[in-house]
Amino acid sequence: MSATSPKVGFVSLGCPKALVDSERILTQLRAEGYELVQSYEAADVVVVNTCGFIDAAVDESLEAIGEAMAGNGKVIVTGCLGKRSELIRERFPEVLSISGPQDYASVMEAVHAALPPKSDPFTGLLPRRADADEVGIKLTPKHYAYLKISEGCNHRCSFCIIPSMRGDLVSRPVDEVLREAERLVLRGGVKELLVISQDTSAYGVDLRYAGREWRGRAYRTRMKALCEGLSELGVWVRLHYVYPYPHVDEVIPLMAEGRVLPYLDVPFQHASPRILKLMKRPGDVDRVRERIARWRETCPELTIRSTFIVGFPGETEAEFEELLDFLREVRLDRVGAFAYSPVEGAAANELPDPVPEEVKQERLARFMEVQAEISAEKLEAKVGTVQRCLVDFVDGELAIARSMADAPEIDGVVQIQNGLEAGLRPGDFVDVEIKGSDEYDLYGEALKRRVRRELEVLRG
Repeated sequence: MSATSPKVGFVSLGCPKALVDSERILTQLRAEGYELVQSYEAADVVVVNTCGFIDAAVDESLEAIGEAMAGNGKVIVTGCLGKRSELIRERFPEVLSISGPQDYASVMEAVHAALPPKSDPFTGLLPRRADADEVGIKLTPKHYAYLKISEGCNHRCSFCIIPSMRGDLVSRPVDEVLREAERLVLRGGVKELLVISQDTSAYGVDLRYAGREWRGRAYRTRMKALCEGLSELGVWVRLHYVYPYPHVDEVIPLMAEGRVLPYLDVPFQHASPRILKLMKRPGDVDRVRERIARWRETCPELTIRSTFIVGFPGETEAEFEELLDFLREVRLDRVGAFAYSPVEGAAANELPDPVPEEVKQERLARFMEVQAEISAEKLEAKVGTVQRCLVDFVDGELAIARSMADAPEIDGVVQIQNGLEAGLRPGDFVDVEIKGSDEYDLYGEALKRRVRRELEVLRG
């Protein structure tokens, strides 16, 4: 062990929800005096936060554990793959500890056992914890942050094993979430809050939508009330993983009023009623069409992102065509798609009539071709408009930014051609005149007089 501060290396894999878990562990490590280092060689112990949702993620996690074992030898494993400890032990019997997702206490216990924190004779008898008033360590750029509002999920989709890894829905009380958001904005300078969970629409159902107080006002632990509270902070608020329940309609007027971003990430997954039933997903596609139309009528600026699975067991060519027809009809703004991949422990593995791999890949290519045409047409319609954008980074003469319609890392970007000339920096809001487009991105020029920096105002 180091003669100075004990040193911990950290590897974070997986989705934004896992990233938030990593941020919390890292914050606690720092609060207890551990030094965080960037290489295996410099570390006294390495923590690997794994993903285990699909086979590719399992392989990536096992590879990361193997690299840490080879590069250091003292490895603590946590995260979703930790729920399959026998798989990890079979490959790497000498790992120090294995725990599941959001099990922060077990991770810290394993770190303490392998690498006791350095004793301070003046503070050693005091309990160590992360300061509730501090922002903590963030793994995102300074100007945006993920805000996790719940853990787990009550759904039992046949292709998904998340409930077996993360359990049933456990919502955070609304005042706790709002206080964290307030810290991120006022102390951390965050300009965009990305609300995440496994099922954002179900937020608070397990708490019976209990009421709490924040800033002298009562809020229910419910999606609409949460959005109302977050809108008081004066930053972009973006909603992810929203199931199309009827009460989602209540949030759309807030988007039309500019209180939260006009953006919904809704995982529709398919458009064939029979396939949706096999997936154990809501199957009333006509109602989904009607709801999308109402949303757009209330908020014409609304951007809808979604994900779909092609080649699900039993999917016929006719049912795949139903999906393509749905795409052409509802014309979603942002879409991701995946060829179905069996996940160990998923109920869908037992379904008959698996789709051959070559057919899955052919359907995926056709799907993306249709959506690329839709996306290109929608983005071309924005040429000549002015879009409010948030700058992510500057690359030479260009500033790479995102409009209200773009979530980080999963959607497109806005390339600002005169970014350097306009003096743009990460975290700046800027109005951009759109000059061109392609299938996924926009290109434009900053309106220089309308560049503004709001960080100092927000921090007061």
